[in-house]
Amino acid sequence: MFYYLSQYVQELGEGTQWAPYLSGLRLFRYITFRVAGAALSALVLSLCLGPTVIAWLKTLKFGQNYVDKAEESGGIAARLLSKRGTPTMGGVLIVMAMDGSALLWAQWNELVVLTLLSLVVLAGLGFYDDYAKITKQNNLGAKSHVKLWVQGILALFIALYLWYLPSTRPLITDIMVPFYKFPVLTGAGIVGTLLTMLTIIGSSNAVNLTDGLDGLAIGCTLIVSLVFLIMTYVAGNFRVAEYLHVPYVAGAGELTVFCAAMIGASLGFLWFNCHPAQVFMGDTGSLAIGGALGLMAVLIHQPLVLLLAGGVFVAEASSVILQRYWFKYTRLRYGTGRRIFLMAPLHHHFEKKGWYESQVVTRFYILCVLCAVVALINLKLR
Repeated sequence: MFYYLSQYVQELGEGTQWAPYLSGLRLFRYITFRVAGAALSALVLSLCLGPTVIAWLKTLKFGQNYVDKAEESGGIAARLLSKRGTPTMGGVLIVMAMDGSALLWAQWNELVVLTLLSLVVLAGLGFYDDYAKITKQNNLGAKSHVKLWVQGILALFIALYLWYLPSTRPLITDIMVPFYKFPVLTGAGIVGTLLTMLTIIGSSNAVNLTDGLDGLAIGCTLIVSLVFLIMTYVAGNFRVAEYLHVPYVAGAGELTVFCAAMIGASLGFLWFNCHPAQVFMGDTGSLAIGGALGLMAVLIHQPLVLLLAGGVFVAEASSVILQRYWFKYTRLRYGTGRRIFLMAPLHHHFEKKGWYESQVVTRFYILCVLCAVVALINLKLR
């Protein structure tokens, strides 16, 4: 909005005595300026709206008044504070700050609109899941197949839409892998569609599974968003993309503004979500920001890079999958189910081993930074 408004005011002032005074509005043409504006506005919105949103959630009694999975399984010795009664659905705050800032500072194109649309749809799905948990007062929430159907339909729509448009068709038909400058497959529309769907659905659920400790999911989101801030800028700048042998995607530079909004919103939410948390993001936030990260990886033609940048998310999701299927396999073979981890997702395994919650979160941050560095190295080592 600011970009279009600034250009309109400049056009009105051309050839008048006001033209010299309006020349400063040219700053809105630069992505770097708008990136800074989006980050700051999202941060300010989060910090200012945070107390109001938390109070509103408490008024509506949208709190976690059921025993969480960690306590339900026998308790975590290192956990000093119960999380019961803490307001959830704080993802509403994140989504409002991200959407509001992106709409204010970005130039609207197909990529930005798709990202904002996905964010809202997945936030709505997460809100429904959180509401089901609150009303039923248990950890079950919405049926898993319902969530997968909604995520799958959204991801399929995005894949087919990108495939349909000639300008974005290579994002689906040409398959890129990390550390290699050329597509490993071309004209592979079906493979690209499946990869796109897996990236969006997998990322959405992986962030959701990571959201189990105060500040863990939002802090890792902040780090991964910094990676995509750089990668979207590179993908949207023809000269830089050509120099680094990275696929150039027209319009992807505006996703940098969205990444900046995500960073600002994440910082603002972390203020209230750090231990001991005043509010949880819930599925409202985790499904939405996870899906947005997956979609951005697709839109810059680097879906598999998310495996590197979001290594912590991948490890969390993998721990749940391995635990579940190994338990089923050993129960069928030996009559008794066996575990790989003391508890899944992975962060609860380390709590069971006696780590304090703050230790787990800080150490996972360190691992996330290392994963981010590996992902950024991919830009040069190709």
